[in-house]
Amino acid sequence: MKIRTFPIPSEEAEAHLRRLAGRARVLFDGEAARVAGRALSEIRRGGDRALARWRARYDGVTGPPRAVRRPGRVSAEFRRAFEQSLSRVTLFHSRQQTPAARVLTAGSVIEERVFPLDSVGVYIPGGQAVYVSTALMTILPARLAGVPRIAVATPPPAYDSSPELRYALGKLGVTEVYRMGGAHAIAALAVGTGAVPRVACIVGPGNRFVAAAKRLVSGLVRIDGLSGPTEVAVYADGAADAECVAADLLAQAEHDRDAAAVLVTTSAPLAERVEKAITRRLVGLETRDRARAALSRYGAIAIAKSPREAVRFLEAFAPEHLGIQTRKSLEDSRLFRRAGAVFVGRPTSEVFGDYVAGTNHVLPTNGTARFSSALSVRDFVKRMSVVSLSRRDAERLAPHAEVWARIEGLPAHAAAARLRRSAGS
Repeated sequence: MKIRTFPIPSEEAEAHLRRLAGRARVLFDGEAARVAGRALSEIRRGGDRALARWRARYDGVTGPPRAVRRPGRVSAEFRRAFEQSLSRVTLFHSRQQTPAARVLTAGSVIEERVFPLDSVGVYIPGGQAVYVSTALMTILPARLAGVPRIAVATPPPAYDSSPELRYALGKLGVTEVYRMGGAHAIAALAVGTGAVPRVACIVGPGNRFVAAAKRLVSGLVRIDGLSGPTEVAVYADGAADAECVAADLLAQAEHDRDAAAVLVTTSAPLAERVEKAITRRLVGLETRDRARAALSRYGAIAIAKSPREAVRFLEAFAPEHLGIQTRKSLEDSRLFRRAGAVFVGRPTSEVFGDYVAGTNHVLPTNGTARFSSALSVRDFVKRMSVVSLSRRDAERLAPHAEVWARIEGLPAHAAAARLRRSAGS
């Protein structure tokens, strides 16, 4: 197929960056926001009765949800793959907990105490695919953080049709699973009902209704972010393997029609080879209709005048996944700061990050890699500051606190500080 091609720098390149950024509209969808708002309002007021109405309409089941736990019989092949992923993800994520800060000065103790969140709601989407790997990537970091209660919500067809999902949930020790999906599932987890106790944090990707609901409840609970359509960029020079580049681009394009797959290269001959490889690979691909639609809408091959221009374009894009296939891939990877995850060298397909590398595949999308990071153990803890001043330190600090209080027009603050000039320890 013919893929949109343009030079960098050019007006076409800038226009494509705007086109890519425009995909974030799914996170601000008016219809989805209205549905999510209704779900939250009705479930907050009506509890289980309201939730039952939403489930009947959107999940095709009756009554309020009950926590379920059913085994899943899976192949030995899947068990081996799951154990490999479990081992790698555990190895990487178990090293993410950073020590708390503690300072001793003038007889005072200033410290930070770290606690796991008391509860987490995990949303596992259904739809065009059942994302069993999402269960691993969201639940395991919470387990490693020490979260005592993990509640999972997933659409009934996803749970019922996938023994692999049920197996994974069992292996991860989840005993609280609710067969419900969409905005009402997020609302129920956030505000709580009789059947579904509320949680402190909600993580996991979903469709536009799930994203709208997460945005709405973000003041009530912590959320991991708003997941938009997936995206990949590959930065390559003439030494890259065109077949590997094409395969990695198609691996993201097959997700959905709004997925973005972009090659940025300094080699025009490579660009031509990649386009031909994509066309050939599409022919026998079962998901070719989705992949072709995504490539037609948001796919691109950008030929950069220099490595510097290529980096500038990619940093402006801030892609969820960034593959690097150049002569000096590891060295070139250090040029980038704005990506959710970087996959370095020909052997390192982004697909490994989805499943088995050990890093997390819940990543920032739609340019939010400018300020957001992959889901990690750190997302499932809270930090609390603790201050214990000695008498000598309090007497020394009190006059300075009084100055601040006077400047800000807060006389009661100043008085409270003044009393500590002769405070006991």
